Parts: sequence; structure tokens; C-alpha cells
Amino acid sequence: MANSILLIAEAHEGKLKKATLSALAAAREIAVRTSGNVVGLIAGHGIDGAAKELAAHGVRVLAADSAAFAHVLAETYGQLAAEAAKKTEATYVVAAATSIGKDVMPRVAARLGAGVASDVIGLSGEGATVHFRRAMWAGNAIATVEVTTPVKCVTVRATEFAAASAATGGSVEAFSFTPSAAKTKFVEFVPVKSARPELTEARAVVSGGRGTKGDFTLIEQLADELGAAVGASRAVVDAGWQPNDLQVGQTGKVVAPQLYIAIGISGAIQHLAGMKGSKTIVAINKDADAPIFQVADYGLVADLFKVVPELIAEIHKAKV
Repeated sequence: MANSILLIAEAHEGKLKKATLSALAAAREIAVRTSGNVVGLIAGHGIDGAAKELAAHGVRVLAADSAAFAHVLAETYGQLAAEAAKKTEATYVVAAATSIGKDVMPRVAARLGAGVASDVIGLSGEGATVHFRRAMWAGNAIATVEVTTPVKCVTVRATEFAAASAATGGSVEAFSFTPSAAKTKFVEFVPVKSARPELTEARAVVSGGRGTKGDFTLIEQLADELGAAVGASRAVVDAGWQPNDLQVGQTGKVVAPQLYIAIGISGAIQHLAGMKGSKTIVAINKDADAPIFQVADYGLVADLFKVVPELIAEIHKAKV
């Protein structure tokens, strides 16, 4: 299949990751510009359900269902993706800019001799010429780049592309590939167990900063009332008050929920880079000059320890 766009899909516990559907939206846009076709690649062990889910979005899916891919290893996944790109004559290889995408894509590019546009937030260009927009310097500047190699590798920021809609015409076919022996091996995976939604996929996020003084009780109570995920600023994580998997920002996770509530967060540029794409931003801070208010849709200058309990009580009352 000439001029195909290969989408590297991700699945977890047999289900397609939400970020993959955002990457699919970007792949579709590239396909329209280049008159190409999107082909999905999904790997793992017991991925039939996830493969069918991707096919339900109108994608021809290559499913590498094998014990060799039961756990994500960049070495083996990189080999697989590069082989799939060659088989499908892909001119673009696209993945979400997740921890997996960022780990695998450089290896794919090295095997294909391809240039890379990473953490892409938008596409531009005329006709078949595709330019990639990506944030630089914590979002203070937006660069427009062009990749000139025959094969182009792209990772896209999932928060900047709406999830692709379902479509007809998809199919699933087995893709057999045996990777060469890897120099790394899977040892163990220790998941973070929480009854709350996953931070990067939640519709609402309540984040706390240095202003909480390390007490996240109110942050967690408000999050539970809203059915939201809990986030934190880097200052909180660096202080050891919360684990680093909750960090939102340039060196943490990038989120774009429907509602983002920043409590006791001043709004350093590094934090804003990780959440300013949120649809509605609410800020609570006692410092009226805090930078967070420059991006907030709603701001409240007040002591969080006084107003957040009132907010929780009013939300609870409205739900009864």
C-alpha cells in the first residue's frame, strides 16, 4: 500500500488508549493532505478487543498478537513498527506523545533513517506539503518545522487533537513478526492504584500547589465531589508532598480536561505548559498577581483553606 500513514496504537488491559484516538485524528489529517491511507499497528498479547475497537474507526489494523509483545519494550516495539512501516510502504509513522510513544519513536526513526517531529500540536501547509507546529521553551514560542526525509516520524500531543470519531470500512489482520533478541528485559510493572480517573484522561482535574502547604486533604475532597483526578505542581512533587505521577507541567504530564481547578498554584510557565489547553480553568490563590490568573477563565483571590471547604459543601448540597 503506497503512501500509507502508519499509526502506532497503544492498548492497556485489552482496551485502546484514549491518546491513540487523538493520534488517529492527526494521522487522518495527514492522510487527507497527502492522499494517503491510515494503517494501524497494535501489538501485545490478547489484544483482539483493542484491535477491533481501532478497526471500528475505519482503520485497517495490523495486529501483532504475541507473547513477545506482552510487555512494552522499546527495542522490540521499535523493530516491529519499523518492519510494519516497510511492509506498508509508509511515508509517515505517527504515534501519541505518551511515555511509550516518546520511547519507541526514536528507535523507529533510526531504523528507517527518518527525521522526527516530536510533540506536535498542529499541522499546516498547502497541498501535500505538511508542516508541523510544536511548542518550544515551555510554550513561549511555536515553531513550524518541515521534515524532509522520505519517511517522516511524528509524535503528537494528544491534548491538542480531538479524538477521532468512529467510521466504517475498518478491518483486522494478523501481523506476524519475530523480533531479534533484546538487550533489555521486562522485570515488573507496579501500577498506581486509585479509584480516581487517570490524570491524562480525566474530564476534570483538581491540582494543588505550594499554597496547600503539603496538605492535600481539601484537594482530594473536592476532586472526589467532582469525580475528578488529582494533580500537583512540580514544587509539591519536589517537596515530597505528592508522588511524581501526579505532576502536571512541562516535566510532568500534559492535560487538557474540560475543567481544570488550580488551587494554591502560582502558575509558573512550566506548569502552564502542562494545562493551559484545558477548556475551562479555575484558579484559587490569595496572591492577586499570581500568573495563573492570566490564563484562568475564572479566578478567586482568597485563602484556599477558607473557600475550598465552602465550595465542597455547596457542590455536595447541589448533588443531594
